[in-house]
Amino acid sequence: MIITTTPTIEGRPIEEYLGIVTGEAILGAHIGRDFLASITDIIGGRSKAYEEEVRKARDIALEEMASEAAAKGGNGVVGVDLDYEVIRQGMLMVSVSGTAVRMG
Repeated sequence: MIITTTPTIEGRPIEEYLGIVTGEAILGAHIGRDFLASITDIIGGRSKAYEEEVRKARDIALEEMASEAAAKGGNGVVGVDLDYEVIRQGMLMVSVSGTAVRMG
């Protein structure tokens, strides 16, 4: 499955647009990790624990979107948009959307 933020895929003509597909993942904070992350933030480093969790959430959202595209008979998703939003204290939502396509 080819997934891209661009509206087309070079060398792969789009034969059919199959509709919008989405994927979401919500990341909840962990008290112990939050404490360690706050220490890291105080000393100016990167919070690798949070970065890894955000990566996992993004991968889950992308996998859900790809599965939805495949269920519609698609072999690609174009025009993908990734969004990150804090939905409340300690909760982050990663959402992705795009257009499922069948390419030649």
